[in-house]
Amino acid sequence: MQTDVKSAYLAATGTAVASSRTRVKSVIIAATATAGSVILRDGGASGVTRLQIDTPAAAGMINAILPGEGILFNTDVHGTLTNCTATVVYG
Repeated sequence: MQTDVKSAYLAATGTAVASSRTRVKSVIIAATATAGSVILRDGGASGVTRLQIDTPAAAGMINAILPGEGILFNTDVHGTLTNCTATVVYG
């Protein structure tokens, strides 16, 4: 299905997409020299984990393109970041 996409940059833990049913299409992660992770939850900081990506202890970029229509988030997209930043592409 063809849809317009948007992006949200997270420099720290927080909400990427507020109060909106949406599909996450990809996540672009800038990892640091320390191992870390990106956890995307549906329903705020204590919501259901929909995606977790662990990052290696090496600085670099990770582009996680999600197959099909992406992952459906029913209420919002909340990101918990550890030792990285992330751009969430959704639509």
